[in-house]
Amino acid sequence: MARYTGPKHKLARKTGVNVLDKTTGSLARRLNVPPGVHGRKRKRGLSEFGQQLKEKQKAKAIYGILEKQFKNMVNSVQKKRGETGGLLISLLETRLDNVVYRLGFAKTRFMGRQLVSHRHILVNGKILNIPSYQVKKDDVISLNTSVQKNPQILKLLEEKTEVLPFLQRKGMSGKLVRTPITSDLEVPFDTQLIIEYYSR
Repeated sequence: MARYTGPKHKLARKTGVNVLDKTTGSLARRLNVPPGVHGRKRKRGLSEFGQQLKEKQKAKAIYGILEKQFKNMVNSVQKKRGETGGLLISLLETRLDNVVYRLGFAKTRFMGRQLVSHRHILVNGKILNIPSYQVKKDDVISLNTSVQKNPQILKLLEEKTEVLPFLQRKGMSGKLVRTPITSDLEVPFDTQLIIEYYSR
């Protein structure tokens, strides 16, 4: 199962996206400063291709997806009828590791992926350890009994986290009530530029 295993602070500064969801500390202060000794001095604008590449890298970093898997995802939505950017967001948001994160069971998507990989997540009452599984409408996502007493998980559940409109949470379980749409969330990357990148 391929995944990014390098330093996440470097990934965050490279793409300009807070993939660790940290609001304090050195990462939050230096997020908009390009990496390298002369990072602050760089003023050269990006070409059209550079902008497309940057948006693609942002999306991959945010959802923790590598190139081959992401390219296959884009190719699949291009073959479907409908607004391609919206379909891409829908596929990304219904990944199991992302749904676990959006329901508030994990602090970050990386933690969500770990919970799934370590067999701590149930889908419709059955253990599922595939982070890329596409959650379907009315699928019930719940925590395995082995992790329900984990202090970190309990602390997260105590926090009043508002779930997105396409999700519903009750206690230690939640479900996808409908297909996500672009207006449900603020997307920090331009899906149109990503589609253009792969349409070259």
